Amino acid sequence: MQAALSAQRGGLIHWLPVCLGIGIGGYFALRFEPGLPIWIGLAGLSLGCLLLARALPQAYAPLALAVACICAGAGLAKVQTAAHDAPVLSFRYYGPIAGRVVNIDRSSSDAVRLTLDRVALDGVPLDRTPRRVRVSLHGDQPITGWHPGDQLVLTGHLSAPNGPAEPGGFDFRRHAWFQSIGAVGYTRTPVLRSAPPQGGTALLVFRIRMAISEGVQSRLPGDAGALATAIITGDRSGISQTALQDLRDANLAHLLAISGLHMGLLTTFIFLVVRMGLSCWPAFALRVPVKKVAALVALFSGAAYLALSGGSVATQRAFIMVSVMLLAVLLDRRALTLRAVALAATIVLVLRPDALTGPGFQMSFAATTALVVVFGLLRGRQFGPGWMRGIVGVVISSAVAGLATAPIAAAHFNQVPHYGLLANLASVPLMGAIIMPAAVLAACLTPLGLEGVGLWIMGQGLRWILWVAGTVAGWDGAVSHVVAPGPSVLPLLCLGLLWLILWRGVARWAGIVAVVAAFGLWAGTTRPAILIADTGGLIGRMTPEGRALSRATGNGFVATIWLENDGAPADQAVAAARAGFLTQGAVVSATVGPLHIVQVRGKTELARLKGCGGADVLVLTVPDTAARPCLVLDPVTLRAAGAVAIDVTDADGLTVTTVQMLTGQRPWTPTAPQRRDPADIQIALVQ
Repeated sequence: MQAALSAQRGGLIHWLPVCLGIGIGGYFALRFEPGLPIWIGLAGLSLGCLLLARALPQAYAPLALAVACICAGAGLAKVQTAAHDAPVLSFRYYGPIAGRVVNIDRSSSDAVRLTLDRVALDGVPLDRTPRRVRVSLHGDQPITGWHPGDQLVLTGHLSAPNGPAEPGGFDFRRHAWFQSIGAVGYTRTPVLRSAPPQGGTALLVFRIRMAISEGVQSRLPGDAGALATAIITGDRSGISQTALQDLRDANLAHLLAISGLHMGLLTTFIFLVVRMGLSCWPAFALRVPVKKVAALVALFSGAAYLALSGGSVATQRAFIMVSVMLLAVLLDRRALTLRAVALAATIVLVLRPDALTGPGFQMSFAATTALVVVFGLLRGRQFGPGWMRGIVGVVISSAVAGLATAPIAAAHFNQVPHYGLLANLASVPLMGAIIMPAAVLAACLTPLGLEGVGLWIMGQGLRWILWVAGTVAGWDGAVSHVVAPGPSVLPLLCLGLLWLILWRGVARWAGIVAVVAAFGLWAGTTRPAILIADTGGLIGRMTPEGRALSRATGNGFVATIWLENDGAPADQAVAAARAGFLTQGAVVSATVGPLHIVQVRGKTELARLKGCGGADVLVLTVPDTAARPCLVLDPVTLRAAGAVAIDVTDADGLTVTTVQMLTGQRPWTPTAPQRRDPADIQIALVQ
């Protein structure tokens, strides 16, 4: 063991973000919020391990440091959680809403969404008013030109952010918590501007972004202009749903997010132009290190791009990675190494611990790590004549990045694009050769009023990418769908691959065992026989044809997630037409194993119901106070328990899981009034 640990010397920095990530992931996986005594104990353990590392033999010291870093990761996550502590709406609100616009985007249903701060709600005290709310706009709106900082007033519906659509699913409440959004809702009434725009520097940058977005789309109409604004300013609100789906199916959706690709291409282009330009000035080039000047200019250009793009988490990661590489150039070090990747990942995890659980962080660092490792192994090798090396490099980089991110993308989005490599080979080179240089040209020509030249060139490249996306997405078998993996699959897969890459010695091959085990667990994943939405308005039953739904409309977002996680996405109306439920007006019933489930919708039908109507489980869409000889899941109980999953095991046994059982009580989990403890639901169903 001592020899194995000694062999890791010189590469220990690579394990720093891994250990921080284990601590962060462990904190978010907890089903309870640790109290002060636990945090004092972890702080003491971390400090003790740091002191122990000085006393242990040099070979064993990293083990103590690893424990200290894991404790530090959990502490970082707790600090970020506490920093975002803000009121979350604990009831359903309908009435006037006033606030200031701080973000504009679109929902999954293509509705415009406004995020407001400085919120005021009628009759709600300030200490219970959310810091931010997000409102989707439906119906005809007389005002379409909302601007950052606008003071708006509207009448709408608000409620707390939704929990997971099913046990073990994506937790929207936690995602909203770290965006300081305490309520979400919608309005169908006109939105009125009550005061001129107000705001500081952050909103000034936002206004500049929106002004650039409007200007670009006025010169480049259609999806090409919308894609251009997404690349330049990060504003994706103008992209049509058709183009967006084509980009996803062709594995080109990563071009929408301002990530490492965009930041790397921009800074590389500026670095090369400045370096070559200054090299043409002998008097300057012979006295000043031109390479370092170019690196500084590229670094400041990247910072400007970060601010202009809105500073999303993906862009922050990209800028940190580029900054590390450019600083390495300034310090005469190799720019692209695993050490640089580890340093960038550490900085991101320290600043944004919650980013660890998002697909953006996982996919970007998976791709970067894989590229560094593969090109490190290929360093010094020649692939044909010089004119072929660029082509081979693009093919290898696209293949490696695609393979590295494919499992993560499949786990999060439940689909695998089969022709993504071809689509990327036909599109990504244009990003570096035409689109990003044209964007820089447009920016340089803007003071002269000639930005249209650069935008026209940019538009040609973007139209090609949209054509490629539409063509590839239309091929037979372009996309296949996979079942959502269990919660342990992705961590096990990532840790296995990291062990394989980072560990030095024969033991590194143990990482393959972890990877195989992860894929084995994924292959053995089974889906719940019954799913019940947390509103009581939708039930899904697994059948040989796929999941059958209790209704063709309503709870559409939840229905979409269920079907996607099943690995068999379909239209809700199609799923509702499958045999699985007996429908009689507002009453829907189904029998699964020993369990007879009845869903009753509306007050009128509930008033007619006698007892439980023969049900073992009665699912209601309105609160019920009657004493009934069965398990009643009404909105009050479901609000506390969350969505419910039921499985029938051998010998007609039942396995019942609720969202609350898996998430526990965390700061982002609201405490709702309840008549039954969520843990009692499983006991009642089994009985």
